[in-house]
Amino acid sequence: MTSIAVTDEMALEVLYANLREVLSPSQVLTSERATQRYRQGIKIGGGAACAVAIPHTLLEFWRVLEVCVAHDKIILVQAANTGLTGGSTPDGVNYDRDIVIISTLKLDKLILLGEGEQVIACAGATLYQLEDALKPIKRGPHSVIGSSCIGASVVGGVCNNSGGNLVNRGPAYTELSLFAEVTEAGELRLVNHLGVELGDTPEEIFNNLERGQLGRDSAFDIEAYASDREYQDRVRNIDADTPARFNADKRRLFESSGCAGKLAVFAVRLDTFAEPQNEQVFYLGTNDPEEFTELRKRILTELSDLPDMVEYMHRSYFDGSAVYAKDTYIFINLLGTAFLPKLFALKAKVDGLFSRIPFIPANVADHCLQLFSKLWPNHLPKRMLAYRDRFEHYLMIKASDQSIVDINKLLQDYYGPELQQRSDRQGEWFWCTEKEGDAAQLHRFVAGGASGRYAIIHSDEVEGLMPLDIALPRNTDNWHQLLSQDTLDKLAAPYELSHFLCMVFHWDFVVKKGVDIPALKQQILNELDDIGAKYPAEHNVGHLYEAEPDLADFYQSLDPTNSFNAGVGKMSKCKHYH
Repeated sequence: MTSIAVTDEMALEVLYANLREVLSPSQVLTSERATQRYRQGIKIGGGAACAVAIPHTLLEFWRVLEVCVAHDKIILVQAANTGLTGGSTPDGVNYDRDIVIISTLKLDKLILLGEGEQVIACAGATLYQLEDALKPIKRGPHSVIGSSCIGASVVGGVCNNSGGNLVNRGPAYTELSLFAEVTEAGELRLVNHLGVELGDTPEEIFNNLERGQLGRDSAFDIEAYASDREYQDRVRNIDADTPARFNADKRRLFESSGCAGKLAVFAVRLDTFAEPQNEQVFYLGTNDPEEFTELRKRILTELSDLPDMVEYMHRSYFDGSAVYAKDTYIFINLLGTAFLPKLFALKAKVDGLFSRIPFIPANVADHCLQLFSKLWPNHLPKRMLAYRDRFEHYLMIKASDQSIVDINKLLQDYYGPELQQRSDRQGEWFWCTEKEGDAAQLHRFVAGGASGRYAIIHSDEVEGLMPLDIALPRNTDNWHQLLSQDTLDKLAAPYELSHFLCMVFHWDFVVKKGVDIPALKQQILNELDDIGAKYPAEHNVGHLYEAEPDLADFYQSLDPTNSFNAGVGKMSKCKHYH
């Protein structure tokens, strides 16, 4: 499955030789086993590629692009391969040209600007790295360790308009980036819109950037945005019949921002944010979700300082995370987030090693990790588990500084004092200890991997995975009643969670055996169209969703020859979109 067999073997050998002229032989992978981890998505998606190139410098990245354009190959730039909609990998084999995947994870340079108010992040830098780099100066990035995709890259987040769970910071967005495009005439062109002087030639630009030799790094007076400064105002408009954010929103499509891989992005420049003095997690449970609806409205309209994060989780996802993401929770808790890329790489090697042995099941690493997690003692605090038994719906509110006082007052007014339920309410809340707060956040952040693990472990019993990434209108009150019982009856595991203040929901549905997944998905999307929902909300269209006209036009304007990530958004996979 490695080659699409579009090009004859002799031409491929010339391509491989040219790639090895700009990279070492070990940086060019061509065998099916060696390329598997790059061709296969973490949840869905996968296809053929004739080669994987792994540049170690930005200049090598540029040289690989030159080779690919000269050989008329489709270019798929990939960082951590944590995409949830298949957009980080090829999609099947029905392309008119071979695909070369360029892995950028080695290109992880970070440069702090000024006193750390902004950062330039190169193509492979991850949120882990950025968080660690900012901690000593008490600042933070736009997002935290992937609410749905642990290990995500900074550039990947910008290209997909990801994030937004940190309400006061907004989703990833910038108008300042360094990228390569292929023009209508088929020429590769380098564009420096970082707002810093780096030189004139690719050699000068990339060498100066990697050395941190910036002509001027104090251009904070430029008008270009390096974050979504208007996000809080949009979220607070609870009467609007449109979503707060979604991938096809023209207001937040600009060059690398939202490009979905239709450009080769070398680096982005982003704002960073001052960390609060104090933080506090509140944990809520209820059997009446309308209580959460009312709380959301009061938070957004009554509080001058919004909490940092308000995350909703249904009992289905609580259980899924507790059982099928337990090993990830344990590894992060014991070894920190920096260990996870090594774990993922080890999993890929193990799966590749055993993939050709007939009696060994696919995804053997996941089966082994799941067995390990069963042997590990319970990892969640008792009060969280007690709420799980009593309540069906949960909110985790992370507040800081003044919002701690405001949230505490609001909860006492609405539910009564801590752990003392009002007779006219079905819910309760508690003020988390530091250990409980850390556990609640980590339980939520690892949850995104639960549905994929469930589908792997129960592969004989389920038809497959159907992840949906939905942005509901800001005036939606019946968010908990959108799916019919007929739909729910077709699901083996209806995992549901959301970034609650902005009404962005992640439905990671595991579908029962025998159910027609495309038909079921279309049925759900038709119902969502009727209420003005938008999809996807923050994971980009990938190969799961059809790009709306505005988004399709944006992709074609960036990449008129369809040289980058062809087929994304269910668009044509052919050259010039023919």
